Amino acid sequence: MSNATPPANRSRATLAITAAVLAVLVILFFVFSGLYADVLWFDQLGFLNVLTTQWIATAVMFLIGFLAMAVPVWASIEIAFRRRPVYAKLNAQLDRYQQVIEPLRRLAMYGIPAVLGLFAGIAASSRWPLVLQWLNRTPFGETDPQFGLDVGFYVFELPFYHAVLAFASAVVLISGLAALATSYLYGAFRVNGREVRISKTARVQLAITGALYLALQAISIWLDQYSTLTEASAGYLQTGAGYTEVHAVIPGRAILGGIAAVIAILFVVTAIIGRWRLPLIGTALLIVSSLVIGGVYPFIVQRFQVDPSEATVEAEFISRNIEATRAAYGVDVAESVPYNATTDAAPGALRADAETTANIRIIDPALVTDAFGQLQQFRNYYDFPPHLDVDRYEIDGKMTDTVIAVRELNQNGLGDDVSWYNSTVVYTHGYGVVAAYGNQRSADGQPVFLQSDIPTAGALGDFEPRVYFGESSPLYSIVGAPEGATDVELDYPSSDQEGAQNTTTTFEDNGGPLLDNFFKKLVYAIKFQSEQIVLSDAVNNESQILYDRDPRERVQKVAPYLTLDSDAYPAVVDEKLVWIVDGYTTTSEYPYSRVEQLEDVIADTYTPQPVVAFNDINYIRNSVKATVDAYDGSVTLYAWDEEDPLLQTWQKIFPTTVEPISKISGELMSHVRYPADLFKVQRAILGTYHVTGPGSFYSRDDAWVTPNEPTATTTNPPLQPPYYLTMQMPGQTAPAFSIYSTYIPSGSAESSRNVLFGYLSANADAGNTAGEVSEDYGKLTLLTLPRETVVPGPGQVQANFNADPTVSRELNLLRQGETSVLSGNLLTLPVGGGLLYVQPVYVKSTTETSYPVLQKILVSFGDQIAFEDTLDAALDSLFGGDSGADAGDTGLPPVEEVPGGTPTTPETPTTPETPAPGAEADLQSALEDANNALREREAAYAANDLVAAAEADERLQAALERAIAASNVIEGQ
Repeated sequence: MSNATPPANRSRATLAITAAVLAVLVILFFVFSGLYADVLWFDQLGFLNVLTTQWIATAVMFLIGFLAMAVPVWASIEIAFRRRPVYAKLNAQLDRYQQVIEPLRRLAMYGIPAVLGLFAGIAASSRWPLVLQWLNRTPFGETDPQFGLDVGFYVFELPFYHAVLAFASAVVLISGLAALATSYLYGAFRVNGREVRISKTARVQLAITGALYLALQAISIWLDQYSTLTEASAGYLQTGAGYTEVHAVIPGRAILGGIAAVIAILFVVTAIIGRWRLPLIGTALLIVSSLVIGGVYPFIVQRFQVDPSEATVEAEFISRNIEATRAAYGVDVAESVPYNATTDAAPGALRADAETTANIRIIDPALVTDAFGQLQQFRNYYDFPPHLDVDRYEIDGKMTDTVIAVRELNQNGLGDDVSWYNSTVVYTHGYGVVAAYGNQRSADGQPVFLQSDIPTAGALGDFEPRVYFGESSPLYSIVGAPEGATDVELDYPSSDQEGAQNTTTTFEDNGGPLLDNFFKKLVYAIKFQSEQIVLSDAVNNESQILYDRDPRERVQKVAPYLTLDSDAYPAVVDEKLVWIVDGYTTTSEYPYSRVEQLEDVIADTYTPQPVVAFNDINYIRNSVKATVDAYDGSVTLYAWDEEDPLLQTWQKIFPTTVEPISKISGELMSHVRYPADLFKVQRAILGTYHVTGPGSFYSRDDAWVTPNEPTATTTNPPLQPPYYLTMQMPGQTAPAFSIYSTYIPSGSAESSRNVLFGYLSANADAGNTAGEVSEDYGKLTLLTLPRETVVPGPGQVQANFNADPTVSRELNLLRQGETSVLSGNLLTLPVGGGLLYVQPVYVKSTTETSYPVLQKILVSFGDQIAFEDTLDAALDSLFGGDSGADAGDTGLPPVEEVPGGTPTTPETPTTPETPAPGAEADLQSALEDANNALREREAAYAANDLVAAAEADERLQAALERAIAASNVIEGQ
């Protein structure tokens, strides 16, 4: 009987061990499959060295961190244990501790250092970018004004030294605590009341550990002198050393560093002679000195010497901040041009700006998405982005601004047809681009397309239209098939003719990892948690799996050191459809430069405000232009700013990954533009840093801000975004594709004035089709307006539009029936010697399938307003009957408005006569009565008074009938 139990126990133990081994193997395989999938993805894209460099650097840093923590901690414990007193008398409590710990001593001696080393290795492995930048650092060639050191010292070296010192301090501190605990446990360190006894070995070990820790702190405190140039000052400066730092903090830190070094020597002396009094007194002195020298003295200097005369005392350091900030953000080359803007809309004033007025964009890329969708979507499984892009193309020998969008795949529109096979194998890609003239519209208010339809056709020529890689592509698709196999991927839908077949295709390029064996299929089945990848007969040895398809995501993975622009935009280049992505190199360690939170600075109408902003920067360069082929997903990085030290450093870390700027083709060069996010950052900086005099800068008597979105209806409106336009700035010899923004004076909500003080533009035209980079590309021009002339800002102009009686009447007519009015982007152009405002007005029916149509154009110059069917007519009306130039919509017949109905185009243009004053008064009275009745009806419903609500409703109906009758009289005259 007794012999039957052991085999059963052994059997259960064997099963448990087997299950544990299998579980470990399964986990390891899952981890391996993820790593192997990354290898396949990077290798297919041609950037495997980026992945392997990160892996090697991470592994080396983990190993260094593990050993740097585990070995000293183990050595400290081992030394304390081996040198313990053999015959030490222990109290009963310690004796019990030893009895409990002794059986686990060997495990603890190795386990504790190993666990600590594991955490340290993980922490160190994440710092591989810092270490690689230090190893491959590149000088900036610029020195700071305080210490005369190269800026690269602050960007590459100082953060590295601080990180090493912090890690080393943690290692020494933990090692000291481990030695102290071991010494106490085994009697080398005893506390009996006020009496402290310590063995010679423990004394030497702890004293040397203390000396090392104090030496590290001495070096760290000494280096903290240089950190004052990248930190906030105690006084006025947001970043950089001010008067207090230069005259109190920096000398104080040098003194404290010296004191800490002396105390470290005293600990060494204690290790030799055995007296603790001197290092303990020195440590107390260091603490007191740090309070006095590091805290009290700078406070006294700031409070009693700086604050009373801050403007003059800080003037030198404010100048340092201004100079450094302008250089770090690339705005030091901005050209400030006085612009004596007139507010008199004289006839013929636009004659000198004929090319600019011909290119004024009246199509709002944020409002025509629905129009693109209804007119060009064709099927529910296609879609357009909510905000379209603005680019320029050469049409009939002339560069033309266009509003462009990619017709991407939207699998949410498949409805009941969703299945793994359809979602993964059949519906794999979008098709083509749709582009409209920015300065034209049809007679019924629709965009005029220059590229449209399926199959795609238009002025952009022949190009590969299939979009396998886009901003809304599916999570993954499986494409490709053996030669001769039946095409199954939907290329584009059939026409509406009954019985027509959809056109299908097969992907024929190298766009993703091959699934040419069972093991790869299994790896991706695990990655995407889909057994169909292994089981489906649609997956063959020629199949490729496409994933990570968003252009920005692909660029970010192959260039992890870049901060990417929030908007990737499409362009037809060299018979291909590509996505262009702007990449920035940034740092927050540039001495004396103001720190900004990138996510906050770029937030506006089109870019949402982040919940938490964490990307602090005080230096930025548009160092890389990247392209992603929409068909095969290939990524190409071009070194746009080859002089940028940060880019040069990363090129040493990831060699051969970035192409020189000379490799950019002429076609691509003609579509590269000045990035919007960079411009937003620079406009935020120039709002304050256009002032270069320290006195004026300090008093903020000429600080500017970007105006809020004038069409916003929220209580906390976003900033107005910058806009791309082709225009000729004052001083330029020819129009150029540009990006611009405006400034109004800074002030609180109660004291703010919405009048223009400045106008900032950047030449966004990178080059021509010959591949030549424009000398003016990126040129920042800041127009400064005179204070004696009041030029309305966007908010004031929008308010003038809304308050104008004629405009209000026309808009109320447009709102009648089941329609709503949408205000388009309010553009500002420096033409005619002043500032011209242009705003398209769209009308949209409330029916489900409706889309906005462009019906009217609002323009303003000075205090004068015009509201007409076309921009050309509006400009002529605004400038005394003849603006002197033609707009892009010249010749468009005016649109006849039918109240409550659909706008139609008359066969012959009509010239409206002046309406009778009585009809005008009747209409205005009727509209006022309607508004009053509407408010009374709402109040009645709120009070639950149905009788009063019904009476108010009758008054509302009667008022509307009177308004319609009066408007018919006006229209008929």
